[in-house]
Amino acid sequence: MSFVSVMETIGKGFAKGLKWAVEYAVPVEKLVGLLFPVAAPIANEVADATSLIQTAVLLVEQKYAASGAQSGTGAQKLSEVLLLTEQSVTALLAKAGITADSTYIANVVSAVVAILNVQNGQTTVAA
Repeated sequence: MSFVSVMETIGKGFAKGLKWAVEYAVPVEKLVGLLFPVAAPIANEVADATSLIQTAVLLVEQKYAASGAQSGTGAQKLSEVLLLTEQSVTALLAKAGITADSTYIANVVSAVVAILNVQNGQTTVAA
């Protein structure tokens, strides 16, 4: 089953879907290690930021899957994820000593999406 098919299924049962999607997601510790390898001493803030991004990606993907509008909507999905996360992620990363602007956070969001896609052997999905 592809990531998109999974997200379509999740989108149809939001309450059940969110719980399943969070369990299905890449563990935050693995994402932190991949995205911020030098940040071990400050992992809490980085883990919180990464978790926030991953949860937002899953929520936005679920929203688009439920509406049947996944294809060709990457820019809109990225915009929504940034709207949901940018301010908090910037603050969390600042506590960790990482300066993050919109471009940096967008790149992290894209990396999270890429990791979710690779995890499932799929080449095209969200942001």
